[in-house]
Amino acid sequence: MPPITIIPIESANRTDIFAHMSSQLYKQLKLEKYEIKIAIGKKLVKVNIQSVEMTPNEIHFPENLFHHFCLPVQPYTFHAIYKKEMNSLYLGPIIGLVTDFKNKGNAEPHFGSIHNFCEELHHGITENGGFLYVFSYSEFSVQGYYFANGIWRPSGLPLPDVIYNRIHSRRLEFGKEYQSFRQTLAELCIPIFNDRFLSKWEVHEHLIHENHLHSYIPDTNIFTKDNLTAFIEKYKTIFIKPVHGSQGRNIFKLQKEDNHFSLESSVTSPLENSKQTILSFEQTYRLLKPLVNNRIYIIQQGISLLTYQSRGMDYRVLCHKNHQNKWDVTSVVARISAENEFVSNIARGGEIMSPLNALKENMSVSDAKRVIAQMKDLAIETALIIERKTSGITGELGIDIGIDQDGKPWIIEVNSKPSKNFEDGQMKIRPSAKAIIQFCTNLALYSTSEMEDS
Repeated sequence: MPPITIIPIESANRTDIFAHMSSQLYKQLKLEKYEIKIAIGKKLVKVNIQSVEMTPNEIHFPENLFHHFCLPVQPYTFHAIYKKEMNSLYLGPIIGLVTDFKNKGNAEPHFGSIHNFCEELHHGITENGGFLYVFSYSEFSVQGYYFANGIWRPSGLPLPDVIYNRIHSRRLEFGKEYQSFRQTLAELCIPIFNDRFLSKWEVHEHLIHENHLHSYIPDTNIFTKDNLTAFIEKYKTIFIKPVHGSQGRNIFKLQKEDNHFSLESSVTSPLENSKQTILSFEQTYRLLKPLVNNRIYIIQQGISLLTYQSRGMDYRVLCHKNHQNKWDVTSVVARISAENEFVSNIARGGEIMSPLNALKENMSVSDAKRVIAQMKDLAIETALIIERKTSGITGELGIDIGIDQDGKPWIIEVNSKPSKNFEDGQMKIRPSAKAIIQFCTNLALYSTSEMEDS
């Protein structure tokens, strides 16, 4: 049935716990008793249903009942499901987005690079049916922030039905406090999805054992002197990337040029001279060793990819689980590197354009459409494998694909927390946000988690 609206009303007796609904809605929900339990988030409250003449798709709560559910007193649009065996009416979903941000006293919080995306999610969830709040894992079950009248307001809020992980930092995810938070979620049976960053080596190991994907994966190995020697003998260009890196940071490009080597770094500013000429392999290794600084790096075969106006180019394919729990492509954009940059990341000054326009410089429109379709198929296949081989719940992946001079796609990287700052189209609620909302709603509605009686 369509979502229903919860409306606050005043009550003469502030201790009354009741709800008004029309007899039509009572029948529609297939309720069997006038004393039922209503569940919102993890809270269960015994409520007397009073049948009155009113709008069929509304339920009226006294303000007192909002306080029982730890909900701000305001109207809500919720999905409603009656669970006969529990005599419980479930209203929701309550969706929590966990991230890390600085709490500056009474000032409105800023959620970093996903701040605007959080507002977009709020509007989409409100339209679809549900309630979103954003919280820091250090304040879980104590305080969250909900969007009202144009600002994010702090409040004690109900435990969520489902949590979407948008922690910005790998270091924080490895920390004891976050691990303790994850343990608490497990004990409360609250599902969290995309619960951690994926490492580049982990992704490679998952994909390389799928024989049908071999030809789409660049040759890759762990950075050691022996492996570096083998790669530079085999390939003219190689990339050296941190296993736990993101946003194009700390990547090195090594090229063999006649009787010398050239080394470029994405660490320095595009305005600085990041390219160095080195005469011997030994010098190259000695230069790289302190830069790698005992962290785990991978070495990857350099592919001669199609460019756009002599600038580097790859494609970000966003994949999401749909309402049938199957993977869909929600967005494809071409990423064009900044001048004098060899990485295309937006964080490194790259820009985006439609994939068709980007490919048209190198091939016919019909060939470009064929390549885009092939990219989508490859991305969905990649998402299926990563989901199958990764622990936890996966509902969203950003897959970076390069196209070589022959029009063949290559899987460059897989991201479990893709950037929200670029997608084509100017829609208010983007397809990727709608997909996240649908996935959260499905997880919440079909979750078998425990409820807390009140």
